[in-house]
Amino acid sequence: MNGAILATAVPGEAEQREAEQASRVLARLSGHGRVRVEAIGDDVPPQTFVLPAEAVRLLTDMLAHLAQGRAVAVLPEDAALTTQQAADMLNVSRPYLVQKLEAGAIPFHKAGTHRRVYLRDLITYRERSAARSRALLDELTQEAQDLGMGY
Repeated sequence: MNGAILATAVPGEAEQREAEQASRVLARLSGHGRVRVEAIGDDVPPQTFVLPAEAVRLLTDMLAHLAQGRAVAVLPEDAALTTQQAADMLNVSRPYLVQKLEAGAIPFHKAGTHRRVYLRDLITYRERSAARSRALLDELTQEAQDLGMGY
């Protein structure tokens, strides 16, 4: 499955209900490590298998999104994203993302004349950015406390 991109269509109402129910069950079990699952199909006999703890957490998150009617995609960390896909993942405009790329804040490469961003680099940037934001917020909170502003 190396290099594969798996995606679902936006779930219908029945799938949303099923996803919500499965998400609740998995959420209760997710703190207990591995989970034994019984898979059933129309044309095959039921099969039982074990999901590793990390897969349970991932599946729980995916089911929660599906229950809300949102499509879900699974991408490998070495997936090369277009600038629009990368901007969408960061919830920023494409021109803003391109500025960040050209400034060297996020590594990228070119495929012909098009910029591509590896998912792992985008995740690293997002985590660094979130850590900086938390640190600045902590600093502002400490200043407000030092000044007796009631925070």
